[in-house]
Amino acid sequence: MNIKRLLVLGFALIAAVAVLASCGSDTASSGEKQEITVGITPGFSEEVMEEVVKEADKQGLKVVLKTFSDYVTPNQALAAGDIDLNSYQHVPFMEAFNQKNGTDLVSIGDTYLAPLAVYSHKIKSLDELKAGDTIAIPNDPTNGSRALILLQQKGIIKLDPNKDQLKAVPQDIVENPKNIKILELEAAQLPRSLDDTTASIINAGFAKSAGLNAAKDGIAIESDTSPYVNIIAARAKDKDNPTYAKFVKIFQSQAIKDYINKNYDKVLIPAW
Repeated sequence: MNIKRLLVLGFALIAAVAVLASCGSDTASSGEKQEITVGITPGFSEEVMEEVVKEADKQGLKVVLKTFSDYVTPNQALAAGDIDLNSYQHVPFMEAFNQKNGTDLVSIGDTYLAPLAVYSHKIKSLDELKAGDTIAIPNDPTNGSRALILLQQKGIIKLDPNKDQLKAVPQDIVENPKNIKILELEAAQLPRSLDDTTASIINAGFAKSAGLNAAKDGIAIESDTSPYVNIIAARAKDKDNPTYAKFVKIFQSQAIKDYINKNYDKVLIPAW
């Protein structure tokens, strides 16, 4: 009787250990986070990400979006650990932020190119610019340089060829035949500047929020060979996080590419 009881207890113990081992194995294999928070900015970033949220939900990953109204706070929040990832910027902007703030944010995947464009309420072509006209550009270092490069490509100005074009500032303009005045403003203010300037160079997200469409309303648009492709950013220590890798894979799926091409033809260009 004792032997039987011991055998029963032994089998029960083995079964219990097997169950625990199985549970432990499930936890290890699914040790990925099931919910992440992603920082975004208004406009295209928000709209595309809402579609990504739907795709992620189908694959058992809950994505919570946190919208920021400027370009600096999302990186501050990411560096501080208040959010898991963000998706709104390109590598030159992120690297400039890292250098200035001593942070270690990295790209874990490309998303799309959101071409910068020139908008105006007063002219229909850059050929109509007159001497002394004013063009507003973003005041952050990387997008400001990006705007100056666009003006150079369109023949409005010429930048110092001995300087790093990706770090160009208005002081690097060496030729300005029409003496165009360059006004630096916070990116979010640029759409509101259109009544006070001859033209403004506006980032896609803020243009979208203001009801502007680069393909229809822009009088000049950035080339699709631009190096300013948007990315998904993470903290360096999390670059190999399997949940974040899963999120990137979902973003870079055919479903999201089809969504972008269908809804933002020539306004957003998938970069994967």
